[in-house]
Amino acid sequence: MTPLTTAPSVLIRAARGSDGPALAELAALDSAAVPGGTLLVAEADGQLVAALASYDGEHIADPFRPTADLVALLELRAERSGGAHSRRGLAERLGVRLAHARGPIRAA
Repeated sequence: MTPLTTAPSVLIRAARGSDGPALAELAALDSAAVPGGTLLVAEADGQLVAALASYDGEHIADPFRPTADLVALLELRAERSGGAHSRRGLAERLGVRLAHARGPIRAA
């Protein structure tokens, strides 16, 4: 019989002061700095695996775990809470560069 594997339980919540050491460890794994401002975090089975700055969408995530979907959930949650991140366009959030480039708009 094949063993049954289950997906980890995920909790999306606001970061709290006691998350400092876990956020520092997560940032070190991601070779990045802890984003500034108000953070949302994703916990998988009680361990922080991703964090997102709700203001600008900067994020850190565990590079040794599949976290793309968790970062997307954090972005969705940030949008729902009305952070500045929600005002960014879809292309910008996905890191897509638009093909058209126009010069500055000039008054006639």
